[in-house]
Amino acid sequence: MQDRPRKAIRVVVETRLGKGITREEIEDRLSKMIRNLKLEDAELSVLLTGDDQIQELNRVYRKKDKPTDVLAFPQEEDGSEMPHGGPRLLGDVIVSIPTARAQARDAKRAAIDEVTMLLAHGLLHLLGWDHDTDRKERAMTRETDRLCVVASAARKIASKARKSRSARSN
Repeated sequence: MQDRPRKAIRVVVETRLGKGITREEIEDRLSKMIRNLKLEDAELSVLLTGDDQIQELNRVYRKKDKPTDVLAFPQEEDGSEMPHGGPRLLGDVIVSIPTARAQARDAKRAAIDEVTMLLAHGLLHLLGWDHDTDRKERAMTRETDRLCVVASAARKIASKARKSRSARSN
């Protein structure tokens, strides 16, 4: 009997995702980011939740009693590998879907693209990135943007191809 490949990304949905966001698309985009960062042997947990839950986590762990868009909780502070060749446990990324939708609306972009940006941002925090100085903020923003392009490239290419085929057939 062959071993089944282990799933490196665990996505838990505790809130209604709504139009334009699916668990499958989230997993696909996260997988692309993970592969691009050469973290195929790592494990990551993602929680897609509402404002009440993320506010509670923000209050308990960051002493800020208000909702936020994304939280990241690294499993390992030093980025070390698990003993005996086990997977590297990156940690948990929590995204508030209602806050992501509101931010997407304000930025006039698709909600899935906002969620992707928040996931990339949270993933980078798990890897030790921070934005506590202007220089680090610029670097983290560039890397977040790069990961978003990696994560959504196939979807945009497919969308352009469909539009092109549609235009030719008219």
